[in-house]
Formats: sequence, structure tokens, C-alpha cells
Amino acid sequence: MDRFQIHMAQRALSVTPFMVMEVMDAAQRLERAGRNVIHMEVGEPDFRTPRVIVEAMEKALTTGAFKYGHSQGDPELRESLSWHYKERYGVDIDPDRFLICPGTSPGLLLLFGALLEAGDAVLMSDPAYCCYPNLVKFFGGRVVFSPVNESEGFRLNPDEVKKKLNSSIKAILINSPANPTGAVLGPDYLKGLANLDRLIISDEIYHGLSYLDERDHTILEYTDQAVVVGGFSKAFAMTGWRVGYLILPPDMVRSLLSMSQNFVISTNAAAQKAASVALRQAWPEVLKMRSVYDRRRKVLIEGLRALGLGLMSDPAGAFYVLARADHLNPDSKSLVFEILNEVAVGLTPGIEFGSGAEGFLRFSYATSEANILEGLNRLSDFISARDPKVAATKGA
Repeated sequence: MDRFQIHMAQRALSVTPFMVMEVMDAAQRLERAGRNVIHMEVGEPDFRTPRVIVEAMEKALTTGAFKYGHSQGDPELRESLSWHYKERYGVDIDPDRFLICPGTSPGLLLLFGALLEAGDAVLMSDPAYCCYPNLVKFFGGRVVFSPVNESEGFRLNPDEVKKKLNSSIKAILINSPANPTGAVLGPDYLKGLANLDRLIISDEIYHGLSYLDERDHTILEYTDQAVVVGGFSKAFAMTGWRVGYLILPPDMVRSLLSMSQNFVISTNAAAQKAASVALRQAWPEVLKMRSVYDRRRKVLIEGLRALGLGLMSDPAGAFYVLARADHLNPDSKSLVFEILNEVAVGLTPGIEFGSGAEGFLRFSYATSEANILEGLNRLSDFISARDPKVAATKGA
């Protein structure tokens, strides 16, 4: 029987694979073959979700939170978020400006679907989180990259951004603390970006995981013409719970709510109840986790420098280190699979995050200190076979 040919939409064909998952799939194949793999490729907390959050989820499920909820989000959670932003950042945000989503990625899908016409552009750093360009291009948008310099801690410079602005650029997308660089934008950077007369989309999913500054700063401290993307996955170790949110300017709420009603319906009701409790009761646990991450960060930075990998400044947030390794192999993708196959350490190639990160490797320290030390030891074996200086040090 003749079969008709299915033609996929070009927008679907243009979505590139998520390289972190490609590396993890290859690592799991090695594990099934009996190899012990050190996973430093995935940005997922290795901590259990704090017990107070789990108990709130259990209570919600036993008291009836298992039906469709409000499409904009549980009113209790939106009230808690409003309280949180006042307590933590000193900004007043009406609960009606929050849109709760099943994770930040669906929130960004809704946002770019609402904002972009064909040909509209979004400016972002290079390197940047690898999914951002795919999200923009899926809706016919263009990406304008503004390179960030390793010597400046990979921070997006407002003066350099201003030089690239034109009428087609509809928004500036920032991420602080940043994936993959660990860069944190302080008040001066945020103020400068807020004054550029463009909508700022600020991905603040790693808030709560900054190590060098006294506290995180939200873009909403400096402008109302901004959309904040936030969630519970990283700081609260709730990746699988799928609760995120957008904070929207008032005139954007109705359109995105209509889209959410049609495309999402609502976010998990019980998980939203638990997220509300997380904001009000789980911060002591977050601080404990952050302290452990900070210790791991220091161990990893010291170890990478000892191996001769390039680090011009210390990453200040999230749980990533982007280290230069082009002296081993300028093709970071090829290098990652060499390392995985030879010494069973999973890493992410810098090219995944843009041309500005080619020649770098991303290391995640969302794993135990013991794993980090073992991973560094295996990398020492790998590098010593290629770098006489490391071999001499190892032999000494």
C-alpha cells in the first residue's frame, strides 16, 4: 500500500537538539555498559526537595487540590509571590501581574508567542542559555547577539548593547545569575540596561544562588518596563515539580492569560500550594543548599585552574563554571565526547551556548563534592596525556 509522506513544518525542523541531553544520553549508554560516569553536564540540583515543601504537597493532595485551577495561577501563590518580592527586593507587585506556568520554558513560549511578529529581533548575550535562540526563532523572530567578554566576567555591558540597538529589536533578554557563565549582573549593569528604552526580559530562575553579592537584584527595582521569568526549580530543588511564573506589565496580562487558557489551561494545583509554602517557609533550607554549592564552587574552580583550564574570573552565581579548554581541542563538542568516552566524565560543550563559548567547557557543580573531586582526578588523567605541564605536576 502506498504511504503518503508527512512534511514537518519548517519551524519544527529548525529546532536544534538540546546538547546537554545528547551528552546525558551517551553517558547513560556507558552506564548501561557498566561504566561509572561522573555527571557534570546537567544543571539539576542533587538535593532532595525540602521536607516542608513535600509535606505541603501531601497536604494539598489530601485536601482536594487535584482539579483544574485558575488559569492565571492559584491566588494564594500569587499573593505569596507578591509578598516575597516586597520582602526580598522591596518592590510592590500586584498579585494580578503574576502568571503561573508549568515551568519557565512554557512561560517563555507564551511570552515570545505574544511579543514577536516575523522579523522582530531579541537581543541577548553570546554566550547565552542554549534554548533561548530556539524559542525566539520558533515564532519567526531573529536573534541579535551581543558578545560578552571573559575578562569582564561575561557580564552584558549596557554600552555595548546600546550600539547594537535598532528599530527591529523588540526586547533585550538577560539572565542573572547566568547559565552557562555564572555571571551576576549587579545594580550598575541592571540600571544601565533598564535605561535603554527597550522591554527587558529578565530570566531570574537562579535567584537565591548568588555567592559574592549581599543579595540578588531584580530588574523590577529599576524599571516597570520589564518581564521577569522566575520559578522554583533551581533554588528550591524542585525541577520535576514544574512551577514557574512570569511577572508582566499590566497591559500584557490579558493577552498572555488568554493564551494560557487555550494552550496550558492551568498549572499543577497541588504543586502550586507547595510552592506557596516554599516561599514562606523553605528559605532556611535554601541557604543551607547555597552554602554547600558555594563550597563546591570553590573546590571546582581551584581544581580546574590546577589543571590549566582557563578561568579569568570566578563565576558568582548559579551552579556552573565555564572554563577555557581550547588548548586541548578547539572543537568543544568533539572534546566533550573524547572526555566522556575516555574517562567517563560528562560535560557540556561551550558551542552549545553560542560561538562566543566555543573552546570552552561547562562544568556543573550541582553534584557532590566527592563527585567533583573524582571528576577532576579523571580529567587530570585525560589532560596529562595531552599537556606535558600537567603530566609533570601529576608525577611530582
